[in-house]
Amino acid sequence: MNNIQEENFSFKKYAWTQFKKNKIALVSLYLLVLLVVIALLSPILANDQPLYAQYKGNTIYPAFSTILNPARTDSVIDPETGKLEILQYDITDWRRLKLNKVIWAPIPYSPNTLDRYNRDFASPGGKQRYKNPEGEIVNVPSRFRHRLGTDGIGRDLASGLIHGTKISLAVGIIAMGIASIIGIVLGAFAGYFGDTKLKMPRIKYYLTLFGVFLGLFYGFGYRKYILTDAFAKSSLSGFTQIMISFFIIIAIVFVLRKLSRFLHFGKLQEEIAVPVDTFVSRGIELLNSIPRLLLIITITAIVARSIWIIMVIIGITGWTRIARFTRAELLRIRSLEFVQAAESLGYSNSRTIFKHAMPNALAPVFVSIAFGIATAILIESSLSFLGIGVPDDVVTWGSLLNLGRQNLEAWWLIIFPGFAIFLTITIYNMIAEASRDALDPRLKS
Repeated sequence: MNNIQEENFSFKKYAWTQFKKNKIALVSLYLLVLLVVIALLSPILANDQPLYAQYKGNTIYPAFSTILNPARTDSVIDPETGKLEILQYDITDWRRLKLNKVIWAPIPYSPNTLDRYNRDFASPGGKQRYKNPEGEIVNVPSRFRHRLGTDGIGRDLASGLIHGTKISLAVGIIAMGIASIIGIVLGAFAGYFGDTKLKMPRIKYYLTLFGVFLGLFYGFGYRKYILTDAFAKSSLSGFTQIMISFFIIIAIVFVLRKLSRFLHFGKLQEEIAVPVDTFVSRGIELLNSIPRLLLIITITAIVARSIWIIMVIIGITGWTRIARFTRAELLRIRSLEFVQAAESLGYSNSRTIFKHAMPNALAPVFVSIAFGIATAILIESSLSFLGIGVPDDVVTWGSLLNLGRQNLEAWWLIIFPGFAIFLTITIYNMIAEASRDALDPRLKS
């Protein structure tokens, strides 16, 4: 009977059952799904353009139409006067139009909409004004009230929080996606090869090292002014130049490794062990010895301010924890029977590592990634709070906190964004801790 139960045992089902026992983590998972839904539907939930409107006999859907084409224009002919009117969706003040029928978004403001009648930090429960289609300044109707108040230039806080959800989740996922790729690959190589398993001719090893240093010097040292100028123009231009630098490094290493074939004589052709583990471990120690936030601040001071640059910087500085976990798991797994069987069958090192070893080593790595997402969100919020993160026209939770810091009387700019950051980080931490417990095979009874 016990043998049948062991054969039918599914670790995935067991882990999910263990995870569900943690009620706080389960609620956190549901809240995370809710945050993802809010992020995906943010253009619909908070938009100063109507979801549906009838204007002079025409049926239009401005909020949906501008998702793909923000500057869309429509020609509207007045059926009574025959007068032609051009509507450019992104600059039309829809509140001043006499719409026959209209359905507004739940929050009828975009994050960058400036309400000049409610500037200077309109409080959630205070007096707010509104200019009706007749041009009269009246008390704001309930439909257009700023439920969570405004900042100093009249931007709606609720809209900023909703759209900031999309930015924060994107920063966490994309940044840790970059960190995961770097950390998993380097950690897997370090754990599988160690310092003695990977061997190559002495001349090939020397020229490979020389090619890496030469490529880094030319790709990111000699070309640093080209990279700076490219990022000053646009993020796309900057990333293009970075890819060119990486291509230069790869090309130099490739050429030098090919040239090594012509130098196979004497001691130069002797095979030596490549200390992969030492290189990766010393790289982890070097990166960890530098305060991460200080390193990111230094890099952002050189390049242009962009949310994509922030994601990349957080990613390339946050891989060390993932690499350590991956290395530790590969050190444990590489001596197991199924890995040795793959090696004895003549499989390549890459196939043995990524097809056979890695699927059995990623459980603790996923937990580290979940913790890393929370850290990435916190770092982005910290940078935006300090005013050195994203551009000024991008609304994030950290930038809203920064506005509250400049005017402490606007308590709503501190309480609501701060709670959003706290809630999101807590959600990821609770899910990560519950996953760590559920994925630990030592707890299996």
